[in-house]
Amino acid sequence: MADLHFGDDKPNDIEREAVDGVVADTLGPAVVHEHERLVRGGTERRSERRHLLLPVLHALQRAAGWISPGGLNYASEQLQVPPAEAYGVATFYEMFRFDDPGHSDDVVHVCVDAACQIADSEATIARLEAEGRHVHRSPCLGQCERPTALFIQGRGRPDRVEADSDLEQFTAVPQALASGGDGTMNGDAALRLLKRVGVVDPSSIESYIAAGGYQALAAAFERGPDGVVAEVAESGLMGRGGAAFPTGFKWKAVSEAVGDVKYVVVNADESEPGTFKDRVLIENDPFSIIEAATIAGFATGASKGWIYIRGEYPLATERLRNAIEQARAAGYLGDNISKSGFSYDIEVRRGAGAYICGEETALFNSLEGFRGEPRQKPPFPTTNGLFDLPTAINNPETLVNVLDIVAAGGAAYKAVGTEGSSGTKLFCVSGHLAKPGVYEVEFGTTLRQLIDMAGGPVGELRAIMLGGAAGSFVRADQLDLPLSFEGAREAGVSLGSGVVMAFNDTVDFGAVFTRLAEFFRNESCGQCVPCRIGTVRQHEVLINSGGHPANGQAELLADIDLAMKDASICGLGHTAATAVRSGIALGLIGATS
Repeated sequence: MADLHFGDDKPNDIEREAVDGVVADTLGPAVVHEHERLVRGGTERRSERRHLLLPVLHALQRAAGWISPGGLNYASEQLQVPPAEAYGVATFYEMFRFDDPGHSDDVVHVCVDAACQIADSEATIARLEAEGRHVHRSPCLGQCERPTALFIQGRGRPDRVEADSDLEQFTAVPQALASGGDGTMNGDAALRLLKRVGVVDPSSIESYIAAGGYQALAAAFERGPDGVVAEVAESGLMGRGGAAFPTGFKWKAVSEAVGDVKYVVVNADESEPGTFKDRVLIENDPFSIIEAATIAGFATGASKGWIYIRGEYPLATERLRNAIEQARAAGYLGDNISKSGFSYDIEVRRGAGAYICGEETALFNSLEGFRGEPRQKPPFPTTNGLFDLPTAINNPETLVNVLDIVAAGGAAYKAVGTEGSSGTKLFCVSGHLAKPGVYEVEFGTTLRQLIDMAGGPVGELRAIMLGGAAGSFVRADQLDLPLSFEGAREAGVSLGSGVVMAFNDTVDFGAVFTRLAEFFRNESCGQCVPCRIGTVRQHEVLINSGGHPANGQAELLADIDLAMKDASICGLGHTAATAVRSGIALGLIGATS
């Protein structure tokens, strides 16, 4: 199967139709432009259709229930990708199967990461298996506020999430500002990012426009590209995906980069365990993402936008695609938008279950049809991003902030929050709390205030995970920590993607940290030795110690952490041991726990 040459396996009619449908729907009679041929080291590494590999694999999986040798052979042939490379890409992802399901129509992915682990996901797995269901133990599915999370793949029908099946419009999630409210406000005008959630119909552009939609785009056209970039820089907006990079600096660099073709990429592949804020935004306010991404394209001089979204988010994907179609029909996407002279369009691409694809350059490789492995930097995405061209990449939360910045000005935006952290922040609150959900608070709100908004702990609170699996744990007596970039730095922790997961005194922390180590072992792309070996050794130490490493084992874990931080290519290796090290430091695991 993994040969450089085409084998003898043939596709069936269903597989052939699935592949041909993707190629025809995406390309039609056109082909990818010459600039989209990626050349590195003097050797052309891609065919002009290679970027369709991920959509084609999704189509095969959906149509046949698996990726058969014949189906993969046909995909490789049609896209002119060597079969060995296509196999290497396909096997990189969690969502694709390579065994014939036979008569089994469904595979139920059951989350086994922290939020679902402490909600006894193993009991759910046992029940499903007793019912004769085909179960796959899955990493975080981005449904942490409603454990145990399930994601279902069928044959001949769309992927689905059972919790979404009764969602005709919006089911309210807890949200609040630090200045008031009981944590259950919906569409409060004082909110910035969630103010339309529960108010607009996510399937209707008319509803979005009636709630003030596309006023920011009109303001952007009045300000001009340089004016928009200046306001975003003035606002002090920092990226909300975890890296906290200044958005204005990034946009300015892309706008000044040399090249006639530039891109905007929306990184909606939120796969950090404990994170689900972008899903909530997209499912309930999809037009805001489209409008903000259009403004980003205008400001940076991009001609096209791409939204790379988690494959496990079928409802969010459906609503995004509907929003794009309606925006295009209404003249807010396409040629000469609002008679501004600016032309721009957006395409949605689904990921397929790979945490590493949240790293920007790994995402580019995935979108281009390669394995989602990070690239060496420099060069940086602002000059050499998607298809080796200047690219502005931001996550959905970051982009939605831009709407208020452009409409009201950077100075007004900066007046909210703290000196070093302007604006508001979405936090994904889960675990042993009364009211899990997405909460919007001003930077500077304390962890205690946020937990109170979420109804307080269920049981006796013992620890809180901040920032997700790549973040750190804090004790129950550290609740006065201010939630800001500078406050987190001073405390030696990170806000990361906004995860706040509470654990009470019933939790087996040895099991939790062993699973965290297993997560990083599984999600390492394997490209660099420090991470590939280090994540395996970390997991082995925790298994051998029953989740409670003794002194010598703790020292070994520290050495592993140092090696990964010092020599890994990307942030996964740099942070793969952070949570475990914090658990040892706080006495949650170890010889004295």
